[in-house]
Amino acid sequence: MSASFRFVALPAEQFSPLHDLSDEELARAGARRIVVDEKPGYPCRVSLADAEIGETVLALSFVHHDVDSPYRSAGPIFVRPGVATARFAPGEIPTLLAHRLLSLRAYDGAATMVGAEVVEGRDLTAALERLFADPRVSCLHVHNARPGCFNCRVERA
Repeated sequence: MSASFRFVALPAEQFSPLHDLSDEELARAGARRIVVDEKPGYPCRVSLADAEIGETVLALSFVHHDVDSPYRSAGPIFVRPGVATARFAPGEIPTLLAHRLLSLRAYDGAATMVGAEVVEGRDLTAALERLFADPRVSCLHVHNARPGCFNCRVERA
């Protein structure tokens, strides 16, 4: 049986211009640079990897569910400079998700939430398969359950 899902990272080029801004310009945009002081702790939404201690990341608010629906949503994310957009094969799980408590939110084609689960990262594959078994589900969003931050999107493969 082939995997029924694929993880989708945020595109690096969307954030590239921000890395060249001064700290003052970032602050005016509601963003800031942070020097990473623990690992894990700063999951990059472009590389879908935890940033290394001593690296600099941008912290910013991001509209991750930019839809005309009551479920439109934004929240904080971290982005590392100079990293490529992660690409995953069907069924491949980003390592950074394996050690986190995750909240999965399933959406239909009208951007309405039709399912949700909280799951340990080690049990992620089974939860994704359960949620995608519902024919109404067009995509899922993965969040860190405790802080609630958006990690990435999961689509049908």
